Amino acid sequence: MSTTLAPAELRARPADSTLVIDVRAPGEFASGHVPGAVNVPADHLDALLPDLRSAAERRRLVVVCAAGQRSAAACAKLAEAGVDAVGLGGGTRAWTAEGLPVDTAAVEGRAVWAMDRQVRFTAGALVLAGIALGRRAPKARLLAAGVASGLVYSAVTNSCAMAAMLGKLPVNRPAPDALDAARAALRA
Repeated sequence: MSTTLAPAELRARPADSTLVIDVRAPGEFASGHVPGAVNVPADHLDALLPDLRSAAERRRLVVVCAAGQRSAAACAKLAEAGVDAVGLGGGTRAWTAEGLPVDTAAVEGRAVWAMDRQVRFTAGALVLAGIALGRRAPKARLLAAGVASGLVYSAVTNSCAMAAMLGKLPVNRPAPDALDAARAALRA
């Protein structure tokens, strides 16, 4: 059995036979997600594992993120726990590239950037700060070098420590009642 589903395959599946689990941060989820998806941020999979297991017994779980890396990691984590799930190949980027609709939801009335945009902004700002401060204190250039090294490592390992850190910001964390809403959706 395939570990991923193409956007067109997901679109063709009956809604009552499939449950889409979006593992992105709430802000990313709010910026656009597959219609009907339930937001279960990757950091909270363990807390909802019993409910995910129960939902997987009734419906096919399709895990989605922005591009597919986080959903692949989430599928692996679920598989270790005995929960059957597949990823959405290419994530929401592939979904929207095929012209498929997305739902949006406000997070406390604010528009939130996608995680990759947050990472690009933060990395760029840190590099600029390192270069600017390096004019007065040459050791500050190490900040720019450190960020550059982190970006190279991120590309080589297909992971992103900066995204993990940014995911802990309040705007990227679920509201206290959001996990209760996700739990209720998983039990439905």
